[in-house]
Amino acid sequence: MEKIFGARRKSSTGGYSPRAGESRLNRWNPGADGIVRMGEDEYWRAFICLFARPGLYWGFFMAVKADEKYIAISLKLAKKAIGKTSPNPMVGALVVKNNQIVGHGYHKKAGTLHAERIALNKARNLSKGSTLYVSLEPCCHYGRTDPCTRAIIDAGIKRVVYSIKDPNPKVNGKGIMELKKAGIEVVGCVLANEARRLNEVYLKYITTNRPFVILKLAQSLDGRIATANGISQWITGPEARKYAHRLRSYYDAVAVGSGTVRTDNPQLTVRLVKGNNPYRIIISRSLNFPRSINLLANNEDCKTIIATSSKSARRLKIKNLIIWEIKENKNGLSMVDLIDKAGQFGISSLLVEGGSGVATSMVKNRLVDKFHIMMAPMIIGRGIEAVNDLGVRDLEKAMRLREYKIEQMGNDFLLTGYPEVQ
Repeated sequence: MEKIFGARRKSSTGGYSPRAGESRLNRWNPGADGIVRMGEDEYWRAFICLFARPGLYWGFFMAVKADEKYIAISLKLAKKAIGKTSPNPMVGALVVKNNQIVGHGYHKKAGTLHAERIALNKARNLSKGSTLYVSLEPCCHYGRTDPCTRAIIDAGIKRVVYSIKDPNPKVNGKGIMELKKAGIEVVGCVLANEARRLNEVYLKYITTNRPFVILKLAQSLDGRIATANGISQWITGPEARKYAHRLRSYYDAVAVGSGTVRTDNPQLTVRLVKGNNPYRIIISRSLNFPRSINLLANNEDCKTIIATSSKSARRLKIKNLIIWEIKENKNGLSMVDLIDKAGQFGISSLLVEGGSGVATSMVKNRLVDKFHIMMAPMIIGRGIEAVNDLGVRDLEKAMRLREYKIEQMGNDFLLTGYPEVQ
């Protein structure tokens, strides 16, 4: 940005003073939030400047496109660790010098090196005077690893471009300020929407201590998840079922109700894909299911959880089982308390796979953050509904989805979307 706007001398306010004879429109201000932007009172001057000096506009445009290009690469790197970094965010980083990537890396697992340090280690001496691109604000506190800001400063990085702030109270702008105090130029909010979607789980969990809740439904076109006599295997085809296993590998835990346990006897593992098995949660107030079910019989990893009432919990005497006592209300177990218990346990993401009663409670209590609805091209007629009565008597009160997309998956269709905030 220095070359583009002709600035050379740093002012006492942290911005850049113009050269002799140049207008103040050349100043490029780093704001209090760490985002480098032009002063608000100078937009009109810049507008005139872009027409008076076409080369200036072209240089600015090319710099912005370069920042977006490298941040996009950092986001792709970060995504390589999907399902592996919890409770940490997914982060990718690049060290760029003379338009060449000289170091890159991504955070692979909680407790291991952060993306910035991996990229700096690969770049080695080439880091000095380079630009660091990172998909999340660098950390500035001691945790399982040392602060990344210290490593960035020590490496001699002259410019840092990041996508979004880290809302962790231990960071939340402090990393940006530390870099700026060290004389490093900081540019922020590049491809911010993409970065927020990538780390939607982390962003919710770190700010609320509640898991990001995903509801997955496999249904017919008329909204049935099973026939009237309870047969549901298989409504969707093999491609959709494989995708469901992949979803399990992405998230910390998967939950089902006792009805699904009795009818389907699921394993809730990732047998069809590579990845880690999630925690498996049975939501049941009465514990009305056989003790021979897969979730109890195949629990060598001690990751099966039963969420039940206090009264029922006292009757459970099963080895290697995790028990959560959930508060009750007039409708049964409190889904709100369940979500709170999951967050306190350290679960940052929860995939809810049904059945109908659990799905209805989650939707009715506005606890779902994201929907994955798999639709098979079939009509069942009378059967078990995916979601029961929500008390909606006016279409204005119906839950609508935003940012949704539909894609074909074998012979089925997958709709992914987010509930509108009401």
